[in-house]
Amino acid sequence: MNDKTVRRRGAPSHRMAPHPRAGLGWRIIVSATALMVLVSTGFGWYQLQALASGLSMSDALGDGPRSQDGATNILLIGLDSRKDQQGNDLPQAILDQLHAGDGEEGGYNTNTLILLHVPDDGSNITAFSIPRDDYVPVKGIPDNDHVKIKEAYGLEKYYTEQRLAATGVTDKQTLETKGREAGRAETLQTVRDVLGVPIDRFAEINLAGFYDVAQALGGVDVCLNHPVDDDYSGASFPAGPQTLNASQALAFVRQRHGLDNGDLDRTHRQQAFLVSAMHKLQSAGTFVNPGKLQNLLDVAKRDVVLSSGWDIGSYAQQLGKVAGSTTEFQTLPVVRYDTIDGQDVNIVDIPAIRAQVRAAFGMSEPTTTSPAKPPTSTVDVVNAGETPGLATDMSKALVADGFAVGAVGNATSRDGTASSVTYGPGSDADAETASALLGDLTITPDPTLPPGHIRIVLGRTFTPPAGPNASTKNFVMQSGPSTRAVNPGTAGPTATSTPATPPPDQGSPIDGGTVPCVD
Repeated sequence: MNDKTVRRRGAPSHRMAPHPRAGLGWRIIVSATALMVLVSTGFGWYQLQALASGLSMSDALGDGPRSQDGATNILLIGLDSRKDQQGNDLPQAILDQLHAGDGEEGGYNTNTLILLHVPDDGSNITAFSIPRDDYVPVKGIPDNDHVKIKEAYGLEKYYTEQRLAATGVTDKQTLETKGREAGRAETLQTVRDVLGVPIDRFAEINLAGFYDVAQALGGVDVCLNHPVDDDYSGASFPAGPQTLNASQALAFVRQRHGLDNGDLDRTHRQQAFLVSAMHKLQSAGTFVNPGKLQNLLDVAKRDVVLSSGWDIGSYAQQLGKVAGSTTEFQTLPVVRYDTIDGQDVNIVDIPAIRAQVRAAFGMSEPTTTSPAKPPTSTVDVVNAGETPGLATDMSKALVADGFAVGAVGNATSRDGTASSVTYGPGSDADAETASALLGDLTITPDPTLPPGHIRIVLGRTFTPPAGPNASTKNFVMQSGPSTRAVNPGTAGPTATSTPATPPPDQGSPIDGGTVPCVD
């Protein structure tokens, strides 16, 4: 199967890496390591602020929500671009070293996204990796309501440049700069919406930075559960612990063949490499060696963009603790693999993800208040997906929460394939309630609907909210393509056409104290 951009008609086409089931793309995902290195290397060195002068800064965070408890949430963005900060192709010599084709490949995918939570006291640091093919809702991207999360940056960059060009802007640097800022802002908003937590800082690195940092590390220790021999990536290593040089380390993280758990196995390798790099930096004395520190900061000045307002001096000691043994790396869960419009994607349960992340960050669940009055609207529910009986089950659950039963059936071409809530005059409040119960679906007024009427489309990727963290007791998690939601008021579970498929294994958390063995 191919892996072109999941998009609606009219959206730009980008060349993407294959999905794990079709052979993983060879994208270099050492980006997270580079970012963690470059934002934490100032620990113990009092001149960091001076050394860090000249770093590129971005205002893409805007006035978005920030943490209120003294903690810092940092989004690490690895941008799979063969362009420099000015939009020029990277030198062919570098592309050849990376086996990265030419400047026309790769687009502007964020193939690495890690949200790092640093508590106020620097203890119990948690990092969540977001699988790049998670199919998530987006806002403001023309012709797209859902995309792979890695695509939000590139799509918004493209459309922003198109809008600017339509107003007469022709300067290449202006288009590149404003397009990238828009891509960063879209990525930040999308991650905030999916994870349900604030983002206080971010750091972005491009493909050239991957190469530069891999060279600066001079080799890392890794451990494999099984031997590998992959001609495509050059990854040929025995099982067990071993030390890899820079070239071998890149092969380790870019192997695309022979990974049983696909995208999630790559994420685990990324995390293992990250842990090893941190240990290598500590043992090499980088944190107290001004020469080594300056070399890494020189890489940052060429290849890294930081959010504005990031006072490197003030945050150095706190961020330096990321390199310690208290960091735990987790991978966000995937409900199942699926194919949308011929493209391979990860289906995720956003309410469950939000609950997991907030619990790990020590954040209480947002309080919800009951509506001032019970819902009175009539709700039609239609199924645009392939789960038999889903519309019937969701209708019963909504009726149990006070809605009046309406039509139930399959969606028509007019409904589209994305999950949505539309409402007629007078039903705006009830539409908000229904959307919240179903996991925050997109809400739109529809003047063609009768007053007091709501129409709900359950899209191809719809997953009912999960278990005890669901918005309502009448919904349970859909763990596979044929699992049905059940109203606990009925006599028992409704029948399914096939047994539920277990979700992909996101693996156990990785403790930063030791270098883990991975597949």
